[in-house]
Amino acid sequence: MDVKNAIIAVIKEMVLPELAVMRQEQAEIKSTLALTNKRLDDVNAHLVDQSRRLDAIREELSARIEETNKRIDDTNKRIDDTNKRIDETNKRIDETNDRMDRMAAEFIKRIDETNDRMDRMAAEINKRLDTTNLRIDGTNDRLNRLYEVIVRREEHQQVEARLFKLEQDVAELKRRQAA
Repeated sequence: MDVKNAIIAVIKEMVLPELAVMRQEQAEIKSTLALTNKRLDDVNAHLVDQSRRLDAIREELSARIEETNKRIDDTNKRIDDTNKRIDETNKRIDETNDRMDRMAAEFIKRIDETNDRMDRMAAEINKRLDTTNLRIDGTNDRLNRLYEVIVRREEHQQVEARLFKLEQDVAELKRRQAA
């Protein structure tokens, strides 16, 4: 038994102090593990709380996104309606432009016809004016000749009056001489 006691004594001297250190370290590990588990529980609780908050925010954002999408859809409908009205207005503008183009073409044609008529009338009037000017020139020539004749008549009458006066003077002189 001595060997048994010696082995027990060696185990007690070598293993027991190590075992005590190991027990102490195990106790420290257990308390650290307990603290770590407590912190993990706190973190898990915090994560659960954060998850709930995220879910609530997600639901709120989803609702707001749906509301915004509805408003966007309404706005798109209004834009589509406005685009239809713009298209109709553009169509009416195009029709009006076509009418204006046709009217402009008709007016240009009528203006050209009027210009042609005016050119023909101007040519005819110029021809008639030329003829009238020739007649006026002829009439002026005749009036000039008439004026010359009238002047001659006046001179003739003056000459006659002088001649009559001279004849009277001669007759007077002859009577005086005879007397």
